[in-house]
Amino acid sequence: MKIKEVHFKLHTRIALLVCGVVALVLIVTNIFISKKITDMTREHLEEKAFDIAHIVSQSPTIIDGLNNPQHESKIQYLANKMKDSTSVQFIVVTDMKGIRKSHPDKIELGKKAIGGDFGKAFQGNEYVSEAQGTLGKSLRIFVPIRDNNSHQIGVVVVGIAMDKVQQSVIQSRHTIYFGIVFGFLTGVVGAVLLANNIKKTMFGMEPSDIAKLLRERSAMLKSVREGILAVDKHGIITLVNDEAARIFDKADIRKVVGKKVDDCVDNTRLIQVLKSGQSELDREQELKGITLITNRIPIVVNNKIDGAIATFRDKTEVKILAEQLTGVKSYASSLRAQTHEFMNKLHVILGMLSMKSYDELSEYIQTIANKYQKEIGFVIRHFKDPVLSGFILGKMSYAREKNVSLVLSEDSYVPEPSNKGITHELITVVGNLIDNAIDAVSISEDKIIYVSLVPDDDRLHITVSDTGNGFDDKNKNEIFKKGFSTKKGSRGFGLYLVKRSIEKLAGRIDVYSKINEGTTFDVELNYERKGDII
Repeated sequence: MKIKEVHFKLHTRIALLVCGVVALVLIVTNIFISKKITDMTREHLEEKAFDIAHIVSQSPTIIDGLNNPQHESKIQYLANKMKDSTSVQFIVVTDMKGIRKSHPDKIELGKKAIGGDFGKAFQGNEYVSEAQGTLGKSLRIFVPIRDNNSHQIGVVVVGIAMDKVQQSVIQSRHTIYFGIVFGFLTGVVGAVLLANNIKKTMFGMEPSDIAKLLRERSAMLKSVREGILAVDKHGIITLVNDEAARIFDKADIRKVVGKKVDDCVDNTRLIQVLKSGQSELDREQELKGITLITNRIPIVVNNKIDGAIATFRDKTEVKILAEQLTGVKSYASSLRAQTHEFMNKLHVILGMLSMKSYDELSEYIQTIANKYQKEIGFVIRHFKDPVLSGFILGKMSYAREKNVSLVLSEDSYVPEPSNKGITHELITVVGNLIDNAIDAVSISEDKIIYVSLVPDDDRLHITVSDTGNGFDDKNKNEIFKKGFSTKKGSRGFGLYLVKRSIEKLAGRIDVYSKINEGTTFDVELNYERKGDII
């Protein structure tokens, strides 16, 4: 059976970690301090016993009792009195033969002391020993007794029961245990407060949430087409995304992160935004010959300005994109081509008038009129929407200006749509496909484009073929992606807009291309003609 992995939240892990560290420190401290306390307690008891033993050994009564057998009874009285007043287990005085002269138990008087640890004491040494006596196991302090001539006349033994020694050690440890418990509880409270403070600082997010947010932010900063520049509250640049770096590179500005924004970027006004706290939207900014459209917004955290951020785009790129998105470029190109062609014809007419070649002028005008009547008549008869008709005529003029032959199929026919919005999408599709074809044949010997628009019930079939150089199959899936182009310059939007308009009209597009033979775009889309809706 698979064991389910347990995941704790960050503040729980921090609290457990801190508590564990505190507990470990207290345990290790307890080990070292307990040993120290044990040693100190034992040393204290030994010192106390030595003091008692020295007092007894220097007592005139004890010395007199050992020297005069008639006064031995005084030894028992004094020793027991001192035992009772000092709370030791026993005070035993012996002569040089080891015969007890005092003992808590009177029955033991006059008997030889036991324990087997008296040897060094009779040689005049002071020492500590642990031994089993008549009163049980005890800590025994031996001190020799000397007369006024410094001759050893006996030994005094002060005993402390080992049980009492252990009890004293345990009592000393109680303070340590109290300190450990208090320290642990303080550590737990501190750990919880620390964990909650960290969680608050991190806006209640878990590390996995922060990692996910960081990945998403990184992907977002890389994907947006706007340049993004962020500064902290001191005006130091903290973030520059890839698009901003690209624009700065065009202005010969590099490696700006960590520097004052006013020292790197001209006319930024981010410092003013930091001071005023007011946003500045859709403002123009000159940056070393590049005009930017900029938005500047303060970053407010806990009602305090903590920084500012600017988003910007090259105004030229925005203008190009706007023209492509609205179809203005297609309309403007068609009108410009017609105007240019018309001006050329006027120049010819003016020249002939100046030369007074009236007959030739009449013939020239008649030829132009017949040609235009034929061309215009065909377009007007086959394209019922006036906007689309004018657009097609404009594209034909533009193609002639580029020395390209634009051939409309005889069966081309587009009825007036039920919705004028369809015309706009149709112009986007046809206009961009024709522009793409004109570019494709620009370096070909045969500069011919074939265009066909044929209705079929509620569908419209569009075919645009060219005699250009074509392209490999590997580019078929790439050409409709935004920004993709095999040519230099601000390109890569035309076929992307074509695909988008076709999708709006629930259509499809197929591409057939072969190197050195040309390319054909085959489009089929919904086309609701006027009068079809009841």
